[in-house]
Amino acid sequence: MHKKKLSITPSWVFRTETDELFDPVLFRLLKSIRDTGRLTVAAREAGVSYRHAWNLINRGADFFDLPLVRKRKGQGTELTPLGEVLLWSEQRIKARLGPQIDSMASELNIQLQQLFEGAHPVLRLHASHGYAVALLPRYPDRLELKLQYCNTREALAALNRGECDLASFHLPTDSALAEQTLNYYHDDLQAADLKVIRFVTRKQGLIVPRGNPKGIEGLKDLARPFSNQKLLFINRDRDSGTHRLFSMLLNEADMTSADLHNADQEEYTHTAVAAYVASGMADVGFGVEAAARQFDLDFIELASEHYLLIGHEERLRQATMTQLLDLMAAPDFIDAINELPGYAPDQCGEIVTLEKLLAADG
Repeated sequence: MHKKKLSITPSWVFRTETDELFDPVLFRLLKSIRDTGRLTVAAREAGVSYRHAWNLINRGADFFDLPLVRKRKGQGTELTPLGEVLLWSEQRIKARLGPQIDSMASELNIQLQQLFEGAHPVLRLHASHGYAVALLPRYPDRLELKLQYCNTREALAALNRGECDLASFHLPTDSALAEQTLNYYHDDLQAADLKVIRFVTRKQGLIVPRGNPKGIEGLKDLARPFSNQKLLFINRDRDSGTHRLFSMLLNEADMTSADLHNADQEEYTHTAVAAYVASGMADVGFGVEAAARQFDLDFIELASEHYLLIGHEERLRQATMTQLLDLMAAPDFIDAINELPGYAPDQCGEIVTLEKLLAADG
């Protein structure tokens, strides 16, 4: 099997009318300075000398005509407001574009594999972006996978058109919320031969800054003012399953999105929501716990849900499906799931019907 694998990473290049370039290595320096307060540590982590690190920072300051960092006597180095804005802009862009880039990388890697080895069966998975499903492409020696990220309705539509072998589907563990979810996707789940592969459970809730400075405890707090100002909320995109889950939770609390400030502001991934909060552009967001912990934020759990893979029964007998089930049962893969905050293996790889899953949840 061909072992080489492509990965795609977005990077910023700033260019003026005189063709000056802004070295993207600077972003690694800015992140480490924010995290450690030490330029010496930042230079080492970025793989450059201390002198070169200062040169990059000074060039960046010259480029924008404003300083990016400032030194505090006896207290190390910290980012200026411009440095903070640049760093968080870069992290938000990566979070926002991540799923699309990962999908492109998956497709290119399959094309390379087939170029070297000839055409062979590939498991086609259309899935909403998540931290556990993103683990699957990391095992190309055990699973031939073409992963396309999309929202739940798009994934189910592709499954029904025969454009993929499996689609992701997340179902709340709460029976009332699960029933509402199934009613919402009723028209997409009409095929009589649908089966689900159990995968993981994950926690969803409110993502707030470290220390929860505004004392948010639940949904009702999102509608109250803080210091005479409404709390800024960052939502998931309205076509996502997470947006749907949040809408159901609001309804249970006798609330609507109209009760929230800035609820029309949306991001396309959990990671982007967390980056938005971490950058100070929002007071609170809604998403998975893993995204909150990635940015050292606090998390208030509001719901738990099954993240499932769903497909037609006849497709579950193909060889690539056996590869998937073997991987999902592997101890090292289970260990990788357990390392994700808020995620847990959910009888990983067991094939059941939706009715049996609902009955088990009671």
